[in-house]
Amino acid sequence: MLNEHELRRMVVSEMHLRRWPQVRAPASIVQFVRLLDPADREEELAAMRVLPSAGPIAAGVRPRHLDGTLAPGLVFTWERHSEASTTTLFVAGGRGPGPALADALTWAGSLPGKVIRASRVQLVEDEASALALLPELGFASDDLVTCLVGHDAGDAVRARIWSDFRLREDGFGLVLVAACGMAPAPLSRTLQRLQELGNYRNLALLGLPVAREGWRALDRIEGELAEVNRRVALPEVTDDDLLEDLTRLSMQLVREGSAADYRMSATQAYATIVEERLAELHIRAVPGCLSLADFTQRRFLPAVRTCAAHRRRAEQLAQRTAQVLSLLRARIETRIENQNGRLLASMERSASRQLRLQQLVEGLSVVAVSYYALGLVAKMLEGLEELVPAIHAHVATAALALPVLGAVWFAIHRMKRRILGPEEHALREKDAG
Repeated sequence: MLNEHELRRMVVSEMHLRRWPQVRAPASIVQFVRLLDPADREEELAAMRVLPSAGPIAAGVRPRHLDGTLAPGLVFTWERHSEASTTTLFVAGGRGPGPALADALTWAGSLPGKVIRASRVQLVEDEASALALLPELGFASDDLVTCLVGHDAGDAVRARIWSDFRLREDGFGLVLVAACGMAPAPLSRTLQRLQELGNYRNLALLGLPVAREGWRALDRIEGELAEVNRRVALPEVTDDDLLEDLTRLSMQLVREGSAADYRMSATQAYATIVEERLAELHIRAVPGCLSLADFTQRRFLPAVRTCAAHRRRAEQLAQRTAQVLSLLRARIETRIENQNGRLLASMERSASRQLRLQQLVEGLSVVAVSYYALGLVAKMLEGLEELVPAIHAHVATAALALPVLGAVWFAIHRMKRRILGPEEHALREKDAG
């Protein structure tokens, strides 16, 4: 037994195409595309587990693709995508409604989720049959799209399609396809690509309402940001008010980005798939008629560009908000530096005054100590004068005044040098100078 990674089989299964069963004209195809939330997915899986024609589904298994037969000539496929599921019914022979088909439509229509696309494909053998059927389908002539599509660029035989891409009263879109002699295998692949083109087009367009709504929010945020940018240059506006406004705008941008980013990313991804499917259909225009490529370029691409523009604008506004925040930060830092400079200057003046006052006190201390020292010396000399009349106490005291003053000054400075250290003492002497 292999010690398999738990995701190995899922990864391998993703590499295999979910091909449709081979379709032969005449036939009809009905397809539902639904958006599902997590609760809907569980309910949908439960509905698939009780469907005998899909084969047994083991408990705990979450398949992404199922197919089966609902009745003779009536088969179905079901596929789960990232945020949607598709259910497709294939009716052989193109016969009209019958009990089996009615039951199948009821079952497919009752599956959980919200329908984002419901379409019918009517397949006939050739263009003559299609042109005969065309008046009955009620296509709008102003919006009629028709062109040739093929499985390969080198196909000599191509199918032809007609559609106005409008919803009918029953809520379905309608596409008429003439097989024109295409073999079942390439015809089935072409029809699958055609349906995937429409499905991913609708999924991509889900981002357009979000982009339009978000565009108005971005207009408002941009206006407020311009006002904040103007107020940054006004000295009377406080930094706290500016920071509060910028923080509020940043939070609004974050909320707007969080609400729209997933949808815009999904739109971009779906649009890429639409472009791939459009290229894979190898469309050939019919002279004088609007082709599927023209229709897509005129209607779909502008919507995708609007979504892309919304995303770019949100990113640019975030960058501009960061720039304004940088300006505000520079303003605050400059103000703090100026305050620090004034504080340092004030501290320097205070320290200088304290140093001068200290030197004054030191000078007075030298005088006071010298005065008391000379007083002691004078007392001693007066006593000696009684014993030695040749000694004149007052004269000797006067002679010793300067030496005593110098000795006291030298002693005090030597003591300061020992306490402060040579370097700090020299620095203070320099500052005093």
